[in-house]
Amino acid sequence: MRHDRRYIYLLNSAQKSLSRHIERHVSNTAGISATQAGALFVIRAQDGALSGEVASALDIAPSAMTGLADRMVKSGLIDRRVDGQDKRSYRLWLTEAGLEAALLATTELGPLNARLTEEFTDKELEVVSRWLTAVHQRCQ
Repeated sequence: MRHDRRYIYLLNSAQKSLSRHIERHVSNTAGISATQAGALFVIRAQDGALSGEVASALDIAPSAMTGLADRMVKSGLIDRRVDGQDKRSYRLWLTEAGLEAALLATTELGPLNARLTEEFTDKELEVVSRWLTAVHQRCQ
């Protein structure tokens, strides 16, 4: 069976569709943007993460992270405190509202992840994961 080999086109198209879907559903369910959900997931995994670590995990510029953190602090999702070791750095902490929003986003994204991977074997998904990781690494 021949398959479409326009990998860049397919990846871009899938990413746009997925982003729109996530933005629509996470915003409706949790009242936050997809990027805010990603930040909450990173901070939930490492409460007190450095702002730069969160930016790196989200693959966004430090200046974009500053604006994102400003909006999230204003919305009551996170607290931002000066790092005790380096006064130029900030650490980010989840608030109760942030934890609740992260949990709501997880309830939306968990089933989506399952739906996107159904009908594929673990072996096939390993190849997809390996390919996506390689794309990310080679395009940095």
